[in-house]
Amino acid sequence: MMPTRDRPSPTLDGGPADQSPALRANQEFDDFYAANVRALTSQLLAYTGNKAEAEDLVAEAFCRALDRWKKVREYQNPTAWVRRVAWNLATSQLRRRTVVQRFLNRQRETHETAPDGDRVDLMRALAGITPNHRKAVILRYMAGLSVTEIAEQEGVPEATVRSWLFRGKAALAQRLSVQDEKEQR
Repeated sequence: MMPTRDRPSPTLDGGPADQSPALRANQEFDDFYAANVRALTSQLLAYTGNKAEAEDLVAEAFCRALDRWKKVREYQNPTAWVRRVAWNLATSQLRRRTVVQRFLNRQRETHETAPDGDRVDLMRALAGITPNHRKAVILRYMAGLSVTEIAEQEGVPEATVRSWLFRGKAALAQRLSVQDEKEQR
């Protein structure tokens, strides 16, 4: 078989003769992406409440990681770096949306009907607590991070994270139990 310009010459086992470092790095990033994209997307979905937005934010974070992959792959925890970028993007987007929403609320009255379901109740309850409490609860119970890991990621003492978790869980319990009382009536 004659090697062509488009196809490297195969080895006896059928693979490329020499896999370049760039191809290995691409494969390494592809594996990293495949192993982490779902979990990060579900975390951002819980934070933002919008699947398409969560997917876009995670995609943007992975694109930024790919641009810096030589450096990011050397980090102790590249997933934490991508998660941090995605959360920062989400927070920025939520801030912008809040400013726009305040402006729109002053302009006209809006009426929205909410869909039913347990997931919607949870999303609504999460949206009703402070951003720090929401982030702490999601990172602890969805991402499975320890209090130490959350504190490190957020740059705060562990006691602060424990406080956020305690208050966030209490606020969620109150919001969800009020919903249950309404359903029982």
